[in-house]
Amino acid sequence: MTELATTPLHASTSRQTFADDVLYYLSLQPRQLPSRYFYDALGSALFEAICRLPWYRITRSETRLLATHSRRIFSRLDPLSTLVELGPGNGEKLATLIGSDTLRPPRLDVHLVDVSPTALASSSRVTGALDGVVVTTHQASYEAGLTEAASQTRESGRTLVLFLGSNIGNFDPPGADAFLRGIRSALVKGDAFLIGADLVKNERELVLAYDDPLGVTDAFNHNLLVRINRELDGDFDLDAFAHRALWNAEKSRVEMHLVSQRSQRVRVAAARLAFTIGEGESIWTESSYKYQPAALVTMLERAGFRLVEQWIDGEAGFALTLAIAT
Repeated sequence: MTELATTPLHASTSRQTFADDVLYYLSLQPRQLPSRYFYDALGSALFEAICRLPWYRITRSETRLLATHSRRIFSRLDPLSTLVELGPGNGEKLATLIGSDTLRPPRLDVHLVDVSPTALASSSRVTGALDGVVVTTHQASYEAGLTEAASQTRESGRTLVLFLGSNIGNFDPPGADAFLRGIRSALVKGDAFLIGADLVKNERELVLAYDDPLGVTDAFNHNLLVRINRELDGDFDLDAFAHRALWNAEKSRVEMHLVSQRSQRVRVAAARLAFTIGEGESIWTESSYKYQPAALVTMLERAGFRLVEQWIDGEAGFALTLAIAT
């Protein structure tokens, strides 16, 4: 049996928050934009395309690990009653985990949390097609959605929170620590957390994943300006900004930027913002931190988790880590 319930995000509140964030982050030095705003309908479709590029190996690697180790995951978490996935994308990875093993419980309450209605529609359709899965979607930030999911009726079994796709890499180190502590605070002792994280590898491979020869990541980055122009009455000249991806070895992160090709005046009416950006000045749109396996375990332990098991794809440089709330 499949049921679908949706917790909506009020449209006007969403637009106002978007405008407020654009005002705040574009007023910083260096200028920035939050990566969570990549994922409108077009941005979500472009990201799905990125996940299929040969140079972006995160999705394929993580899916293989989930399929290979699903039996082990479910055996370590018995009895499990609830899954909460933060940022489910198109739902294929969660479906791989749930559908690839007969050890999973016959009924699972699944909560999907994402700011993108497109991602929620796709993931709920894929996940909800599985037998015995009851799906609730939460169109909200990760923190708000998890709090909402955790506040709903708890079954007798454990809860497993999934944070896949190396989304943890979008947080700076203090932010990642705070985020993981927030997840831990929403759980009770014995609940579990499964996290996927991209590992440090050679610079050429890292940069190609974020600046591919087909220009899909370029389009994904530029679509953030398209969205501001459309939703917030901005006047960004798309041709006047160039996509740039670089590896910052000191900070262990790939950075994406939109670099101004000339001095220009930009206005965003709904954000009450007007500014001049100089030639060569950039807007920093994303950081994607890369990890060492031991550092991931240490980070989880700081947040109040204990390592259960860690599986590593050495060829692709990716780790899937299962931990228990202590």
